[in-house]
This record gives sequence, structure tokens and C-alpha cells, in this order.
Amino acid sequence: MSSISSTVRTASSTTTLSQRLSAAILASILGAGLVYFAGFSHIEAVHNAAHDTRHSAAFPCH
Repeated sequence: MSSISSTVRTASSTTTLSQRLSAAILASILGAGLVYFAGFSHIEAVHNAAHDTRHSAAFPCH
């Protein structure tokens, strides 16, 4: 059991701060792009698929 925890510790320590920051920035850009695409899309299917979610998050869509 101790070999598993030492393996996990080793794997997590190999991720550098710049790699974690890059992943966070990329995830933020992707998330913002999806929100704006769904929020301002004029495609009927996209609008209907995200309609209730947008209103529950107070995101105006019409």
C-alpha cells in the first residue's frame, strides 16, 4: 500500500507550476468559448439545447 501512495506522490510532483497554469488557462479559454458560442449562437438547435441552463445561470439569450 505504501508503494501506491509514493507513486502518486511522485506523479503529482512532476507537474510543474507552468504546466498547471497552462492547463488552467486553456480550460478557461475553452470554457469561455463554449459559453459565448451557446449564448450568442443563432443556430436554433444550439439555442434550444442550452436554453434552460442559460436562464438558470441568469445568462440572457433573448
